[in-house]
Amino acid sequence: MTFVIYFVYLAAAALFVLSLKWMNTPTTARRGVIAGVVAMTASIIGTLLLPDVKHYMPILIAMAAGTVVGVPLSMVALTAVPQRTALSHAFGAMAAAAVGAAKFFLLTSEQLTPFITTAIVFEVLLGGLTLTGSVMAALKLMELWIPTRPVMYANQKIVNFGVIGTAVALSIALIFMNNNGPLASVMFIAILVLSLVWGVLLILPIGGADMPTVISILNSFAGLSAVAMGFVLQNPLLIVAGALDGSSGLILSIIMCRAMNRSFTNVLFGAFGQVQTAAAAGEQKTYRSATPEEAASILDSAGSVVVVPGYGMAVAQAQHKVRELYDSLTKRGVDVKFAIHPVAGRMPGHMNVLLAEADIPYDKLIEMEEINPELPQTDVALIIGANDVTNPAARTDKTSPIYGMPIIDVDKARNVMVVKRSMNPGFAGIDNELYYLPRTMMLFGDAKGFVGDIVKELAHAGH
Repeated sequence: MTFVIYFVYLAAAALFVLSLKWMNTPTTARRGVIAGVVAMTASIIGTLLLPDVKHYMPILIAMAAGTVVGVPLSMVALTAVPQRTALSHAFGAMAAAAVGAAKFFLLTSEQLTPFITTAIVFEVLLGGLTLTGSVMAALKLMELWIPTRPVMYANQKIVNFGVIGTAVALSIALIFMNNNGPLASVMFIAILVLSLVWGVLLILPIGGADMPTVISILNSFAGLSAVAMGFVLQNPLLIVAGALDGSSGLILSIIMCRAMNRSFTNVLFGAFGQVQTAAAAGEQKTYRSATPEEAASILDSAGSVVVVPGYGMAVAQAQHKVRELYDSLTKRGVDVKFAIHPVAGRMPGHMNVLLAEADIPYDKLIEMEEINPELPQTDVALIIGANDVTNPAARTDKTSPIYGMPIIDVDKARNVMVVKRSMNPGFAGIDNELYYLPRTMMLFGDAKGFVGDIVKELAHAGH
């Protein structure tokens, strides 16, 4: 039986690797999801067959409870996927921290070797941090109880490093104590509490603009806590799956930080997203606005259009209207492409998911590096709810918090149209110079409604 179980584990590990590989491209993403589901199912079955598993009823009760919670979570709107993902990280981290705590109190002092104690402490530290950090991220994304903007207070960094420093010092002392006596138990509980507190304190000063990267980093932490849990439970598949999760989350975080020209420390401790008031007193900038009829007329005469989607499109759930606009323009012979910025939206790949749901052809979704050289020859750049990723200040204003961040060069297109509810700033809390350029027209209104009106005008023009 043991041979069969480890063969199942080996097959599951291979499927996890293939799942990540296939999810690299939209054409094989569905296959990747199926491979991941099969791998996880095989992992659960293989684990239930282990000789050490004696009592199935508590496991079945926990699985039933998980199903009751998980099914509604899987049915959220695509605009809520970022916060749902954060909650998924929280549940995984909570499981890791709970297992670590249970193992610490159940194992004897002889069994708590320095290696096992190190793994347990590592598991609890990352698990607790990820649990409360992910819940905080979800609350910020939902704008529930906690504002999206950074929450700052005096000596914040000193407090943060004091909390984690104390937790690390206690962890090191606990490892060298090599027992779980009364004092060790108090120290362990303190480590767990401090890790939970640090998760809250770490996310509070981070603004909404950084939530995509924060979610990716928390995903990496959750994977690393699972690796530690695998060592504690002596489960090789858990080590492999956690390592894949942790490394993929880390790689994605690095890619996203590069896309913003920022470092991990700047994301985690930079308080990015504070509203700036740098405009000179009395300065009044002018902008042009346009109606759906005027926008439709310009699009109707264009030869090429680049659409830049952002979180505003997600909030308005305008992706299907955008698909109608794409169909209407392509029927007229207009070359329509979609420019995808790595950090557009509130989670990695947010825009890709929304456009895929609307059946936009995969080959029309172009990454930032590939689309930028084409924009100077593009007739119209149509921005739908994207703010900071199109702000020219990233190239010119050294005082801007987004200075150096690669952006989509929409300002180089012949005409620029921006669908936006108002002139309010985006997540970074700064004004967008793009809106005041002579070639830019502001299209004020809900993205779904305004794009729908453009489609109607194009239909009338075609008759």
